[in-house]
Amino acid sequence: MTIADRWLLPDGMDEVLPPQALRMESLRRALLDLYDCWGYDLVVPPPVEFLDSLLTGTGTDLELQTFKLTDQLTGRMMGASADVTPQVARMDAHSLRRDGPVRLCYCAHVLRAQADEYQGGRSPVQVGLELFGHAGLEADIEILRLALSSLTVAGAEDIHLALGHIGIYRALAEEAGLDENDELALFEAVERKNLSDVDALVAQFVSDSALAAMLCHLPRLHGGHDVLARAREVFAAAPASVADALSQLLAIQGSISEIFPHVSLYFDLAELRGYQYHTGMVFAAYVPGYGQALAKGGRYDDTGRAFGRPRPATGCSMDLKMLASLAEQEPPCDGIWAPAREDVALRMRVGELRAAGERVVQALPGQSTNAAAHRCDRELVEVAGQWQVVALGVQ
Repeated sequence: MTIADRWLLPDGMDEVLPPQALRMESLRRALLDLYDCWGYDLVVPPPVEFLDSLLTGTGTDLELQTFKLTDQLTGRMMGASADVTPQVARMDAHSLRRDGPVRLCYCAHVLRAQADEYQGGRSPVQVGLELFGHAGLEADIEILRLALSSLTVAGAEDIHLALGHIGIYRALAEEAGLDENDELALFEAVERKNLSDVDALVAQFVSDSALAAMLCHLPRLHGGHDVLARAREVFAAAPASVADALSQLLAIQGSISEIFPHVSLYFDLAELRGYQYHTGMVFAAYVPGYGQALAKGGRYDDTGRAFGRPRPATGCSMDLKMLASLAEQEPPCDGIWAPAREDVALRMRVGELRAAGERVVQALPGQSTNAAAHRCDRELVEVAGQWQVVALGVQ
C-alpha cells in the first residue's frame, strides 16, 4: 500500500469528525435522558460474544452480517456484535432475571460484515430500547411513542410511520397447511409483493377457495387508514388471531394519531421483514430524504427461550449517526479564549469558568489560528489585575 492509499477506509466503515461527533454525543445524552425519564435502565453490552449467544433468537438472521473470530483462550468461535437486541435479551433472561416488566436501553457501536438496503453502513452506533415481560399492547405503544419521540428529539419534522403485523401472514400460512418448501416460495413472493407469483402459487398450493382469496388479497392490503377496514372485510372468515392482530393495529392507530397527530400512518399487512423472529406488530419510521428507516422494531416474544427464560418482548433500534444528521446545524460559537500566559490568577480563573460549565480554550504559544477558529466569541482580558470575560475584541 502506498502512502497515498493509507488513509483509505474499508467500504461501509466511516469515521466521525467535528462537528458531527459533537452532534452525536449531544443527541446520545438527550436520548438516554429521555429513556431514563421513562424508567429505562442503561446497559452496556460487550463488543464480542460467543457465537452460540449472538446467533440465537433474533440473531439467527445475523449470521452473514457477523464478523467471526476464534477465541485464543478457549478455541471457541466468537462474533463481533452486529445487533445489540439478542445481547440485551440475554441480559434480561440470564444476567438480570428480574420479575415483572424490565425496561432496558443502550447505545453501542456494532460491526457488520456486510450491509443491506435496510441497514445503511457497516459500523452503526445502535441506540435502542427493549421492554421485556409484558405481552399487552400497552408495551408496544410505549415503544412506538418513544421511537417517535426519539426522532422528534433528533429534529425530524415529517415522519411517516409504516405499521404491519407478522401474525396475519403467519396465521394464514399455518391455516393453509403448506409444507416447508411451498411456504418458503409463497413467503418470498409475498415479501417481494410479486402479485402474479402470489396468485399463481396460491392457486397451486391452496385448495380452500376462501383461504386462497385471503392470501391473494394480503400483499394488496397497504395504504392509509382505510386499509384496516378493508382488511376486516377480507379476513372476516380468517382465524381469530387475524382479527386480534387487526384490532391491535386499530388500537395503535388511535393512540398514535392522538399523541402524534402530525405523523403520517401507513399500513402494510404483508410487511414480513424480520419474519423469523418478530411475532406481532412491526414498524418502521421514515423521514423524507433518507432511503432507509430511521427507527424500526416490533414485538419478538420468547426471544429469551434460548437462554432458559422465554419472555414477552418488544423493542426498537436506531442508528445514532443517521439521527444526528437530521439537524446539521453548526455547533455554537460560545467559547472563551484565554491568552497564552503562565499566570496563577489566569489559571485559577480558567479553572473557575470550566467548573461552571464554560468552554475555555487557552491559546498555545506561537499558534497561528485565532479565537474565532476555535469557536470562541468571548475572551479573558486582564482589567486592573483581575481576569474578566468580555466580548471578543472589546478591551
